[in-house]
Amino acid sequence: MRSWKLDEIDLKPRLPEILSSSTAARAIALDLAAGEALAEHEVHERAWMVLISGALEVSTGTGERVEGGPGLVVELSPGERHEVLAVSDSRLLLLLTPWPGNGHPGAMTITQKLYARRHAAKRA
Repeated sequence: MRSWKLDEIDLKPRLPEILSSSTAARAIALDLAAGEALAEHEVHERAWMVLISGALEVSTGTGERVEGGPGLVVELSPGERHEVLAVSDSRLLLLLTPWPGNGHPGAMTITQKLYARRHAAKRA
């Protein structure tokens, strides 16, 4: 068994801490300062955000929006575009499953990674 007291972890600003990682899931603790945002993005995995302290606003590319304080839980589907804004200094737990998700660079073969890099370079 492993355990964490999420309200007592000494997190560094802008440095998420990976608490646990396996092929089943990855758990990450993260602090966001008031006004700081995770700009619109998507992940390859199903994502759950659990707000430990503070207040967040989460919005999706389809216009859905939720705001809440400690205890807020948000579930996002793989590939669902979203943005996270810290309304106040906030600490959250992020769970990604499975890890890495389908299409994540960590799940790609060397050949797939080379193709992806070449494709990205052509678009740039």
